[in-house]
Amino acid sequence: MNHGQRGRLITLEGGEGAGKSTLLRGLEAHVRGQGVDLVVTREPGGTVVGEAVRGVVLDAANNELCAEAELLLMFASRAQLVRQVIEPALAAGQWVLCDRFTDASYAYQGGGRGQPLERIAELERWAALGLRPDITLLLDLPVSEGRARAAGRGESDRIEVEGDAFFERIRGAYRERAAADPARFRVLDASASPAAVLAQAVSGLASLFGQDVA
Repeated sequence: MNHGQRGRLITLEGGEGAGKSTLLRGLEAHVRGQGVDLVVTREPGGTVVGEAVRGVVLDAANNELCAEAELLLMFASRAQLVRQVIEPALAAGQWVLCDRFTDASYAYQGGGRGQPLERIAELERWAALGLRPDITLLLDLPVSEGRARAAGRGESDRIEVEGDAFFERIRGAYRERAAADPARFRVLDASASPAAVLAQAVSGLASLFGQDVA
C-alpha cells in the first residue's frame, strides 16, 4: 500500500437480517488478500464513546427515546468515529471497511423515523465532516425475509421491535439513495446465498482495485 495516497472508505448498508455481519467477514478477508492495509469498524460504535452510545440506542429499555435524540446520538457516535478512527486511517493511506455509515441515518432516522432530510444533511456536513464513502454496498432483500432471519438471532433490540411499516420505509429510503447515486452504490441481492452475495460484493469493489468489471 502506498501511504502517499489517501485511503478508501467502503461501507455496508442494509436492513435488519440482511447479512451484513457475514458479508463483512468475507470482504475483510478478500480486501486483506489484495495486500490492502485495512481498518474494520462499525456504527454506532467503533470507539469507546461510540460503543457506549450504541448501548443506549439499542437498549430496548430506552423506549422513551425520541426520534430527535436518536438522530443526535447516532451523529455523536459518528463524529467520534470519523475523527478518531476513519479520517486518520484514510489520511495514512489505509482503507476502512465500515458496517453502516451516514446512509443509515438517512434510512433509519430519515425514512424510518421521519426526521427531515435537510437536518440529516446538515449533521452530515458538520458532525461527519461531509465524508462520503468511495463505495457503498447495499444489501437489499424483502422486509419479511430479513425480519425472519433477524428473529432467529435471539432477543430483539430497540430498533428490531419496530413494525413492518417502519422497515419498509427504511428499505424504500435506501433504494432511493442508491438510485440517486449509482456511481457510489452497489445494490446486492441479499436473498442469495452468502457465497453469492460475497461474489456480488467483490465484483462491486473491482473498480477500487483497477480491475475491469464484466
